[in-house]
Amino acid sequence: MQISENKVVSIHYTLKNDAGEVLDSSIGQQPLSYLHGRKNIISGLENALTGKNVGDKFHVDIPPEEAYGLRNDDLFQVLPREVFQGVENIEVGMQFYSETPEGVQMITVTNVNGDEITVDANHPLAGETLHFDVEVVDIRDATEEELQHGHVHDGSHQH
Repeated sequence: MQISENKVVSIHYTLKNDAGEVLDSSIGQQPLSYLHGRKNIISGLENALTGKNVGDKFHVDIPPEEAYGLRNDDLFQVLPREVFQGVENIEVGMQFYSETPEGVQMITVTNVNGDEITVDANHPLAGETLHFDVEVVDIRDATEEELQHGHVHDGSHQH
């Protein structure tokens, strides 16, 4: 069975950045399962998996445009300290979840200047080329419920 639209695919993967640092990996854990063709995973990885079979192992380099996008300077903003109620010490590098009109976004503190807190709402991997080592471990037909909901229902974690 080949990977195609509406198949539930399970993969083991290791994700590295340009410097070769491991950013994420499923090795030693449950494989990542996703519903193919439904944008459950980044487009570059989904495209690379199309047509593959169980047991296939490959490496793929994914440019930012097919991953988490380019960095957008418009996503930097300066917020007053009172926005961060209940947080005693706000430090550069801290991450918070923020409600936005587009849904929940993760923001990262990039500068603290008195009561002015600069945050970056770009995805932490925006602008990065991602390097994946992937092994296809399982392919199956999606259930009716999975097709209706647009994602996998097997209990394994999803990105």
